[in-house]
Amino acid sequence: MENILIIDDEVQIRRLLEITLSANGYKITEATTAKEGITLAVSHNPTLILLDLGLPDMDGQLVLRKLREWYARPIIILSVRNSEEDIIRALDNGANDYITKPFRTGELLARIRAVMRQTGNENNTEAVFSFGELTIDTDKHTVTKNNEILKLTSTEFSLLALLTRYEGRVLTHNFILKEIWGVGAQEQTQNLRVFMAQLRKKIENDPSKPQYIITESGIGYRFCM
Repeated sequence: MENILIIDDEVQIRRLLEITLSANGYKITEATTAKEGITLAVSHNPTLILLDLGLPDMDGQLVLRKLREWYARPIIILSVRNSEEDIIRALDNGANDYITKPFRTGELLARIRAVMRQTGNENNTEAVFSFGELTIDTDKHTVTKNNEILKLTSTEFSLLALLTRYEGRVLTHNFILKEIWGVGAQEQTQNLRVFMAQLRKKIENDPSKPQYIITESGIGYRFCM
């Protein structure tokens, strides 16, 4: 059974999460402070961590950085902080996703499933991935839609391969630019928007209402099934 560690000092939130997650087959471990949460993460090695930023003994961003020194499994931030600065900082510090409170339980469960699939994709040695009508072959550098080969440039393919590798996770502009073009290109967000628009025209049924490449305003992009 997959074990989820909740690090949150709000009793009501912990009860809501316990009821929701237990009903969906997850085992729950709870911590109310950063110190207790880090200790339980070490001793239990949970499948996934739900981390609040507003902890009584340590800021959640620092907890996130400490966890990422050794913990490689998914971490989802649950927080009332909803500024772009806080969200981008958390994602750059290693969070797999960021959900603001109050949240819908159905969305939370979907995000959990998505980051777990993402972890599976990272460990998957297979070269072919299918997302609905899209099939991506990373060895052959080909993308097909409804069994028809799409003509993608090398950069467009690299972008799509990166997005699908982290399917379900928000990738910040800086992360994408660094991964595709290198550290020196991290200010070229306009170029990234142009390439994303071109990629959407080729893979989306309606680029104005994208199904796969979702914009997280001011932050980055997320690939969804």
